[in-house]
Amino acid sequence: MKRLWILVATLSGAIVSNSAFPAGSVENGATKAIVCQACHGANGNSANPEWPSLASIGADYIAEQLTNFKAGKRNNPVMMPNAMSLSADDMADLGAYFDSLVNTGLEADPSYWQAGQKLYRGGDAARGIPACMACHGPTGRGNESAKFPALRGQQSVYLMKQLNDYASGARATGPNGIMQTISKRLTPDDMRNLASYLQGLR
Repeated sequence: MKRLWILVATLSGAIVSNSAFPAGSVENGATKAIVCQACHGANGNSANPEWPSLASIGADYIAEQLTNFKAGKRNNPVMMPNAMSLSADDMADLGAYFDSLVNTGLEADPSYWQAGQKLYRGGDAARGIPACMACHGPTGRGNESAKFPALRGQQSVYLMKQLNDYASGARATGPNGIMQTISKRLTPDDMRNLASYLQGLR
């Protein structure tokens, strides 16, 4: 457990950029993203709490998730067929476009965000839960070179679903199984608190 704590606490600083994706075009991505806007919003900010906002989430992270959907590594009945026709260039262009947009964010629930902030910034050593900011950054901007997504301003309902999916094994993608391990140690209240904090983080 201690080794995991040390690994996660240093991981974001240890990983160097090694993108397997071509450089994307924001202009080309804007044209290709028209179909995506129905769910993810015209400006990359989703109006539906069950669908993620993609604005500023990370270009390579978006391309990687599209690759996972296409390969069947990440299961979603809507995204899998949409990703099937995309080339590597398409994925890179979409990533570049959505990453160029501004995440406008929502408000945090005042009942929960302070507990979420404490866990996000400090973790819980007694339970082997590292600070989330070790990988996702102190302001939730993520780590592009490591493909750790930006979480600030993300829909809380969506975030809670992802944490639950990691914990249950429904979502198995991600570096070294870190999210699966950590999510299993989170209580439902932890997930709610973190999601609320991140939704309001700017």
